[in-house]
Amino acid sequence: MKYLVIIPDGIGDRPTEALGGKTPLEVARIPNLTYFAKIGKVGTIRTIPDRLEPATHVAFASLMGYEPKQFVNGPGPLEAANLEVKLEENEIAFRMNFVTESGGILADSTAGHITTREAKALVNFLNKKLSSDFVRFFPGSGYRHIAVIKDARGFQALSASVLDPSAIVGKPIENNLPKGPGEDLIKKLIYDSKLLLQDHEVNQVRVDLGENPANMIWPWGQGCMPKPPKFSERFGGLSGASISTSDVVKGFSRIIGLTVVELPPTNAYPDFDYEGEAQAMVELVREKDFVCVHARACHEASHEGDVKQKTLSLEAIDHHLIGAAKSFYEAEKDVRVLIAPLLNTPYQLRQHVRESAPFILAGKNILSDEIEHFNEAIAQVSQLRYRDGWKLMEQFLSGKDVG
Repeated sequence: MKYLVIIPDGIGDRPTEALGGKTPLEVARIPNLTYFAKIGKVGTIRTIPDRLEPATHVAFASLMGYEPKQFVNGPGPLEAANLEVKLEENEIAFRMNFVTESGGILADSTAGHITTREAKALVNFLNKKLSSDFVRFFPGSGYRHIAVIKDARGFQALSASVLDPSAIVGKPIENNLPKGPGEDLIKKLIYDSKLLLQDHEVNQVRVDLGENPANMIWPWGQGCMPKPPKFSERFGGLSGASISTSDVVKGFSRIIGLTVVELPPTNAYPDFDYEGEAQAMVELVREKDFVCVHARACHEASHEGDVKQKTLSLEAIDHHLIGAAKSFYEAEKDVRVLIAPLLNTPYQLRQHVRESAPFILAGKNILSDEIEHFNEAIAQVSQLRYRDGWKLMEQFLSGKDVG
């Protein structure tokens, strides 16, 4: 049997006056989602356990069948894994944003969306000036990179609470510095980076061009490298692959042994390469037992607060990705399909929320629950509910009916 998991991330929303009191799922043209809803089951899944932040890395681990409290901590090590950075037992990986500081205020959490080429020059400079046996820096892309810090006590010594820089834009840095174990070291890195970066030629050019400089680093999202069992070991020897443009999704996929497909970075939000993703999905599922496709467009539109683009993106995902899954299912039949976002992302809030998300389960041995449409309201009245979201994957891959 073949297993397809399509993650149209962030599709869940709340009724809005902009759409006549409806949600994007209720107004969008989504014939292929409707098809799978009719032949399968609709329910809700809760991917974020109590006391864990509603974040992509937590939700993805959960959807893949791994209990998040046991197998993930911060997103930093997952992004490090995607860059194939090896961590020792006592090393902690941090996400490292280049940010813009101005007059003591965190003015821009992306440093004006600095280019990867410029950022790599700054990372190399930091390695020359600040790296040691205890601190290393690794280039990623754009404004997001990796800092690795070593301490004999590992995460216990470096578990300070550090805010996501996007949450403190426009606020005083002094009032939002790290708090907890390791705070002094992290603060020192932040302020040392400011002294070094503010006069770097890359930033001088950016200022001359009227662009925000990358004049400070902000390490956050730290964690140690998780050690979950491989996907094939956990699920009866199934071979699998993962398609995504998200670093944390790709990182966790690598850690659990899924083949990670790198799509050409030719298209970005809002014009993602849906056709390329759909083609890669169909080609892979002929080779592998299990294929997961993570589509970010609705998630990105929600963070932009753009309900029109969210609706258009939903229709594009339905046409290309869900449509390709429908064609494959109709041709092969020995297929199961799971369609589930990682999280709901209401466009008016511009952020993830903890509430349960709607999903569809369809295909071989899945009996229809005679639901005619797919949206949040219908999912909420369904009796098919997974409060422990990580349990859904086990039942999806069991080959048996659920609910």
